[in-house]
Amino acid sequence: MRFFGLKSCDTCRKALAALHAQGITPQVIDVRSDGLHVDDIQAIVMAFGDAAINRASTTWRGLSEDARAQDTAALLAAYPTLMKRPVIASDAGWTIGWKPDVQAKYLRS
Repeated sequence: MRFFGLKSCDTCRKALAALHAQGITPQVIDVRSDGLHVDDIQAIVMAFGDAAINRASTTWRGLSEDARAQDTAALLAAYPTLMKRPVIASDAGWTIGWKPDVQAKYLRS
């Protein structure tokens, strides 16, 4: 399992803590310090399309209109912190966020 997120993200910390409590130790990719590999960007865009961009983020609000007009892959390559988080790649496929439906995929009751 690979876990794409930010060390400073509260939701990512909660998700990691819950996964660890289940005995799951994913490979953590901090998109701010590690960046996103082009293959991962392509997979994220294929899985989520435009929904992969967090338009409520501080990063998004700071972008110019020209920057915002870029396609999703270009935005994630240039500004990886725009990605909605966490994104998890596992044998079960790709998930985004940490809502109850995503939690149900990874956590036992």
